[in-house]
Amino acid sequence: MSESKVSKMGLGTFIGLTMALCATVRSIPTLAAVGWTLIFYSIFAVLFFAGPISMVSGELSTMLPQEGGPQLWVKTALGSKWGFVVAWLLWVQMFPGMVMVASTLGPLLGNTFGNVELGNNHWFVLACILVIYWIITLLNLKFDMAKVGGNIGVWLGVYIPVVIMFVLGLLAAFKVGLVSNGYLGAFSWSKAFPDLEHVESLKYLAGITFIFVGIEMSSVYMPRLKDATKNYTKGVFIALIGLVLLNVINAMLVANVVPNGKMELANITQPILIDCQILGLPEVIGNIFSFMVFIGVLLQLSAWVTGPSKTIIQVAREGFLPPKFGFHKENKYGVSKNVVLTQSIVISLFALLYGVMDDVSAVFLTLTNATTVIYCIVYVLIAISLLEMRKKHPELNRPYRIGKSGNFFAWVISCMLIFSIVVVVFATLGTATMSDALLVTAIAVVMFVIPLIINHFKKDSWNTAVEASLEENLDEYSDQVTNSH
Repeated sequence: MSESKVSKMGLGTFIGLTMALCATVRSIPTLAAVGWTLIFYSIFAVLFFAGPISMVSGELSTMLPQEGGPQLWVKTALGSKWGFVVAWLLWVQMFPGMVMVASTLGPLLGNTFGNVELGNNHWFVLACILVIYWIITLLNLKFDMAKVGGNIGVWLGVYIPVVIMFVLGLLAAFKVGLVSNGYLGAFSWSKAFPDLEHVESLKYLAGITFIFVGIEMSSVYMPRLKDATKNYTKGVFIALIGLVLLNVINAMLVANVVPNGKMELANITQPILIDCQILGLPEVIGNIFSFMVFIGVLLQLSAWVTGPSKTIIQVAREGFLPPKFGFHKENKYGVSKNVVLTQSIVISLFALLYGVMDDVSAVFLTLTNATTVIYCIVYVLIAISLLEMRKKHPELNRPYRIGKSGNFFAWVISCMLIFSIVVVVFATLGTATMSDALLVTAIAVVMFVIPLIINHFKKDSWNTAVEASLEENLDEYSDQVTNSH
């Protein structure tokens, strides 16, 4: 059997890997909070956001199969400056993003010990984020944490909790039917669509769209996919339907039992405890569930401490960042101490929002919105890159192509993606309070402008200094190896 046959993956494996990229229980309360409208929002997010970004990424990744992903695509199409901007944005989106993920630790810990109120105390949530995140950071600098429990984290933090939520939610629904004072209540067509007279009903749209952020990474599996031209689009849409069903069914079961106006966005255990009450099951199930998800989130956070920082190490090595930052230097585990410490300090500053704002759910939503808006800038640049590559490099081989000939379908798909981004950003800023809207806008603008300023002052000497530093480190390493023998 040839090596190429061994390495090729089937459609089923590809669907599973794509689903694993976006599978999460954290978004379920956000989806549940919109009641019956969640069906409309999910369809919108798939047709206009997740579907187009998957197709655009599919074409760009097969045309440019080298390592680099979105940074490489944008760099090739729009030049090295914009490639640097994308690498930077993919790094900094994790600042509010990591705080959002880590903010679930407080409620989970509170529920583990059967103290729900503690988990809703904003000072306790803040303390959990700061203490736990710094412990994870220091462990990543001392040990090869990438090997520790990446897969275990997904099982404990995603797969098992999703199944528990589904089974308990389904049993509770069979027992009590549609609960009149829940987020769902009796179905009516007016509830199925957003109430545009009351714009605040759109405030959860960014959080729901955020479920599918990262779906473009599935394009890295394309070279190994059997009959990729035919199977990629099919596989992505099957995975998206699977993700929608997984999220929508669970969210509907949650929306049915949580009393209207009482949804705690950062507390994934809330519906589990309500289901246990309905079914007459011991509350210890909620405690075990919380502890399991707590460990899962810890392991996932640990993987993300070093993951997104790889792109920033790469651009530092290409001379885009001042050498005095030391972002180009790695330890023996491939981790840049300076990058990891910088991101931990900034993440700690973002976490202080939990000290300033006492509504845990409101902070969670603000951080989700900030992360989504930063990511949306990357997606706009990716959409523009697709159209630019069609214009500049029509001759390049495209193993997967949007539309058999001409550029009409490429324009349609890119415009659908940009339209969805405009809607999401409008919904995010238009429905927030003035202070929240200004905060989200300020975060996104500052994060976008910083790389442009750095690029403006970039010097050729940076690249020379970085190369000299890397050679020096290589010589030191060679000497150590020689002496050890």
